[in-house]
Amino acid sequence: MFKLVIVCQLLLSNFFSFAQGAKNSTFEQFKKDKKTYENFERQHGHYVKTNNVLMHYLSWGDPKNTPLIWIHGSLMNAYELAPVADSLTNAGYYLIAIDYYGHGKTPIPEKEVSLYHIADDIIVMMDSLRIKKAVIGGFSRGGYVASVVYQSYPERVMSLILEDGGSVAFNAFYHKMSEKELDTKAKTMMLSPAIDSLYNGSYSSDFEAYAKLYDHEKGGDQFDLLALIKPADNKWIIYQGLMEYFSMANDKEFRNLVLRPAISPLYAASITYIEPKIIFRNLHVPVLILDPVSDHDPMPFTSENSQLAAAHPRFITRKIYEGIEHNIHYAKPQQFVNDLIAFLNKVRK
Repeated sequence: MFKLVIVCQLLLSNFFSFAQGAKNSTFEQFKKDKKTYENFERQHGHYVKTNNVLMHYLSWGDPKNTPLIWIHGSLMNAYELAPVADSLTNAGYYLIAIDYYGHGKTPIPEKEVSLYHIADDIIVMMDSLRIKKAVIGGFSRGGYVASVVYQSYPERVMSLILEDGGSVAFNAFYHKMSEKELDTKAKTMMLSPAIDSLYNGSYSSDFEAYAKLYDHEKGGDQFDLLALIKPADNKWIIYQGLMEYFSMANDKEFRNLVLRPAISPLYAASITYIEPKIIFRNLHVPVLILDPVSDHDPMPFTSENSQLAAAHPRFITRKIYEGIEHNIHYAKPQQFVNDLIAFLNKVRK
């Protein structure tokens, strides 16, 4: 019995030594990543004051080149295209990527806003940079914002890039479902308990939040994680409260968003008011639709995208990505870059 106690004590001692060593290692990586992040922001980060918010954005490349403004997807931020930024700037494009409300370094405004207000913010940014016209692109929710920029300010848009969002009405898929199918789908749209706890938690320090996000299996530099972390009421948060802002905190909120959007927050509801078939009825700029096709795509718009492209063969280029669920630029970064550059080079000519 005495020997067993000694063995247990040794095992516990080794465990706590290992845990402390892992924590120290993560803290050293955090300090390194924080320095890299701060240097990166000094080089690429900017702010612009709009009527709605102090908006943060990143830029890469020569401002004299053709501007490409990118709008990220939900629960992402301006760093979304950072891995492919050099490829796009080397091809002759000036890349600008914004943080919209509640993401990255851009806060949720105190006043009521919508996706249309983000379009207004983008125009203010373009004016501040003296950009008359730009290529506007976006992923998922960001694609809907891109379409709204064209709807509201068509004279400022050179062309559009829509990555699985913005080319088909948000509710086009959900309104075809039966009540039972919608109930099932609403449950699958919710964050897992582990992710929900991570995103909606509050942390005593930026290091604590970083340590929760850090991918030990991947290891190495992960400085972009710091773009997810923000101070709030003497704590640090990641996406606390954002799912309520999306009206997606639970399956009941999501059902209301789909079936009764008027009772949802305007920001959430506004995505359901965007109808691309109306926006593009008199289309006069080139559009690239990046269309993932798989059984698990949360926005399965293959048929509708095909119809839209057939209605505007002169202007719409559609690229299909077989076996990709949603996030093309992450799953197929090189193909994504190649397709963008091929399309943009035609637009530039």
